[in-house]
Amino acid sequence: MGIRGLMSFVEDHSNEFFTDLKVRDTKIVIDGYALFHRLCFNSNLELRYGGDYDSFADVVQKFFESLFACNICPYVVLDGGCDISDKKLKTLKDRAREKIQMAHSLSVGGGGYVCPLLIREVFIQVLIKLQVCFVQCFSEADRDIMTLANHWNCPVLSSDSDFCIFDLKTGFCPLNSFQWRNVSTIKGTQDCYIPAKCFSIDALCRHFSNMNKALLPLFAVLCGNDHINLPIMDTFLSKVRLPLGATSSKGRRHHRVLGLLNWLSHFANPTEALDNVLKYLPKKDRENVKEILCCSMEEYQQSQVKLQDFFQYGTYACPAALNLDLPEWVLVALAKGQLSPFISDALVLRRTILHTQVENMQQPNAHRISLPIRQIIYGLLLNASPHLENVSWNALPSQPPAFSEVERINKNIKTSIVNAVELPKDYSDLSKLTELSLAKRQILLLETLKVKQTILEPIPSSLKLLVSVSCYWLQHTEAKAKLHHLQALLLGMLMGPLHVIINSPDKEDLREDGARMLYEEFQRVKEQTRPGTRLDLDTAHIFCQWQCCLQMGMYLNQLLSAPLPEPDLTRLYSGSLVHGLCRQLLTSTSVESLLSMCPEAKQLYEHLFNATRSYASAELFLPKGKSNSKKKRHKKHGTSWSKNRVGTTSDTKCWYEGSNRFGLLTVENLEEHIELSELE
Repeated sequence: MGIRGLMSFVEDHSNEFFTDLKVRDTKIVIDGYALFHRLCFNSNLELRYGGDYDSFADVVQKFFESLFACNICPYVVLDGGCDISDKKLKTLKDRAREKIQMAHSLSVGGGGYVCPLLIREVFIQVLIKLQVCFVQCFSEADRDIMTLANHWNCPVLSSDSDFCIFDLKTGFCPLNSFQWRNVSTIKGTQDCYIPAKCFSIDALCRHFSNMNKALLPLFAVLCGNDHINLPIMDTFLSKVRLPLGATSSKGRRHHRVLGLLNWLSHFANPTEALDNVLKYLPKKDRENVKEILCCSMEEYQQSQVKLQDFFQYGTYACPAALNLDLPEWVLVALAKGQLSPFISDALVLRRTILHTQVENMQQPNAHRISLPIRQIIYGLLLNASPHLENVSWNALPSQPPAFSEVERINKNIKTSIVNAVELPKDYSDLSKLTELSLAKRQILLLETLKVKQTILEPIPSSLKLLVSVSCYWLQHTEAKAKLHHLQALLLGMLMGPLHVIINSPDKEDLREDGARMLYEEFQRVKEQTRPGTRLDLDTAHIFCQWQCCLQMGMYLNQLLSAPLPEPDLTRLYSGSLVHGLCRQLLTSTSVESLLSMCPEAKQLYEHLFNATRSYASAELFLPKGKSNSKKKRHKKHGTSWSKNRVGTTSDTKCWYEGSNRFGLLTVENLEEHIELSELE
């Protein structure tokens, strides 16, 4: 992110380029992408198990509570989809490869930083709960952030070195020196502030012989940023003699930063400097390179988007988006974060990037399981705007409409072509999708997930989408889920309802004691899982597949204007808890013993299990390692398996009448139960 080597360079000159700041009583514009990555990676959160979303949500809440305590009014600005020019595609692919390597490292017990799959959605849900103002830009947000901060005369909070180049009136506060955990009080008062450091572009220019700050965008593109990577620039850098000035002992990148800034400081303005750059290049390349450099330098100029209008009046006008003539409801939903950047990438570029999780790299990537959902999403996006027909896409007129997906293949990436599903006429016009009845939208969602409406009737509305997605997941053979995986997942879903019971206003409610005991037991399981526990790769992969199903199920639900309520992700899935429960269920703990302390949780679990079990294959209910032998033996003895049965024919009555009906037995006990049934 940003200019290579610049952030570490300016931090090495902290005393010269930064001033101490006591942040309070002000608006602040926050780079949302940088913030949620910082909070995810710098809060000692467990990253191997697919995300402890409850812990992450707590950290985000504490961050904003620190701001509120200091009377700081935050405005969060999130990046949207990729620019229609696709100028960052190479950078994005490079990062996708890096993420695969880090995910692999985490999967085998090494280090690395990989955001859990649903972290952005969790972050947005916390912003909504805390009533923090936020906007999701149509594409990259940096220029819009700069323009808004200058309009309001307030600082920017980010970790992106591009903000060392933007001419910000009130400066840029890097996240790594923003001490939000260390709220302080002004002596003799009750006024609180957050200690921070503020970068000064004027101080940087003074240090380099009072250079013209208008030269900094040229410095950024010569140094190499996310938008430009011209190999021919190496020709320039190899020929020009860059004056180092002070000794550079920090390696090649610092050498380049220091040398370029010293060299540029000799020129009066960008035009003069650019002419001097071009003279080092072959004549045949000069005009083309000049055009590319000038275009890239424009990225550091003021944006035409007025985010203040969105925050004040709810109107978001982005010229690049308006030129595409997309449906108004889509633009509004994107700005409000009600649609993901995944949707805008598919809509505008017909290309999406599928993010790698900490999964088994020897298996096909976890996103394969949700491909049928994505094909329906792509089908809904086919007829969005006549202006998009001019974009160069994969499909020829005689072929089915195609989308490309950048996905993991082993430990590298590959672009795969995926055909959209052509949907019935009712769903063929994106601009009129919101006008469809709730029933029609719900039918498409549930048919895509292969779930019948009737099984959702006993399920609380907040969990209907989760149950539907879990049913879809269980129906796919790729998942290879076992009984203990399903049990652990459904137990994890109880955390949200338990939290509601515990924090209900009615403190005399007897339900609270049992709920609190179960909640605390879950917390113990979660804490025991974290330190140095070896990752079960197959289990991790199975839960990664479930998250992929949930992600795409949510995106489809959003695109259909939420025919099912969006689930609260903040207390829905805790990877450490679910993996810990898997281990316990494989040994001695049973669901029944866990839930005995809280009848309400037990009843909800039974509803969840009863809904999902009818979509599971019979193999789900066989103990680990028994599947193949059981299939052979049942085939030999002519025992038939029904979709709704979970054991042999002879134990069906026991299953429906006893606790087995809801998966309350341990896997070991279930194994004994099946063996006895076969002996009968």
